[in-house]
Amino acid sequence: MVSVAVSKMGMTELIFVQPGVKVNRQYYRDVMLSQQMLPAIKHIAGDAFMFQQDSAPAHRACDTIQLLQQETPDFIGMDLWPPNSPDLNPVDYKIWGVMQQRVYERRVNNVNELKQRLIAVWDGMQQNVIDSAVDEWRKQLRACARAERRQFEHFL
Repeated sequence: MVSVAVSKMGMTELIFVQPGVKVNRQYYRDVMLSQQMLPAIKHIAGDAFMFQQDSAPAHRACDTIQLLQQETPDFIGMDLWPPNSPDLNPVDYKIWGVMQQRVYERRVNNVNELKQRLIAVWDGMQQNVIDSAVDEWRKQLRACARAERRQFEHFL
């Protein structure tokens, strides 16, 4: 598993979960958020950022939500976000697609090669790709609202 945070102020490094590690609520909260993602985001944005995530079980755990409410200046909670919303996350609706296209320009032979290629592609990612994805966010949100949380691609 790979995770990342993006904004118009910059992007974190890729955050890899080691093979075999179960991303439960404790690992997500104590390792991925507390040790990796939140410090990286704060390094980029200081105290001026919005945090949004999907509703995977580890993400919606009470202690995870409590941490995010305490540690992030503007956290979008589950009550304001559809439970299964890849079309509302810039990383999901745009950035992973760009990554996939670039990573698989050539055949990948093993997991180690895949990891190295992901890192190389991410290191070469231009900020304008991130900015474009972020710029589409409000458009995606408006389309979702017009569709009343149903399929909304026809509104884009």
